Amino acid sequence: MTDSVIIKYFPVLLKASVVTIELTAIAVTIGLVFGLVAALFRISKIKVLNYIGSFYVWLFRGTPLLLQIFFIYYGLPKIVPALTLPAFLAGAIALIINSGAYTAEIIRAAILSIDRGQYEAAKALGMTYLQTMRYVIVPQTYKRLIPPIGNEFIALLKDSSLVSTIGMVELMRAAQLKASATGRDAEIYIAALVIYLALTTVFSTIFNWLEKRLGKYEQQ
Repeated sequence: MTDSVIIKYFPVLLKASVVTIELTAIAVTIGLVFGLVAALFRISKIKVLNYIGSFYVWLFRGTPLLLQIFFIYYGLPKIVPALTLPAFLAGAIALIINSGAYTAEIIRAAILSIDRGQYEAAKALGMTYLQTMRYVIVPQTYKRLIPPIGNEFIALLKDSSLVSTIGMVELMRAAQLKASATGRDAEIYIAALVIYLALTTVFSTIFNWLEKRLGKYEQQ
């Protein structure tokens, strides 16, 4: 009976896991853009930009992701009715903003790890600050970003389950619905657990491969 329940609903959970992957990929990809901007703000000598970047990181790293999801989905419509959002969009925005805050610190640390002589050399060539960042510093950080960005992706893949609390049907929500409908909680949640483990293992392997690949490329 247990095997039949898992076999019957496993495809349903697999289909829902695609939504989980899509949501995570969107959040991390756009979060990288948010993180890059925030990181550049954080290291800027312009105080206003520095304060904005620091406040953004402080706010979204210092509050629970679940609270951020609830505020965007339930709170914002109370303040501005026009900002009533569908569950997927609200969840995606919350994950993007949250991921951006964590990614900002990852990128900032990578940028600051670049030897100071690189800045001096770019300055000697007559490059502006923005040109130095765009053409010299940022391109050198990508290899250093792979491991922490990979960790952020895996963490967000698991944290995306929190959007189930606003009714979005991803892997966790699909498991909850099927467990409630069948009463076979243990079997359904074990199936979901197996899928989550498979996803984190696959993506961890991919990021490890990328890190090694980039390392070999630099040595050539």
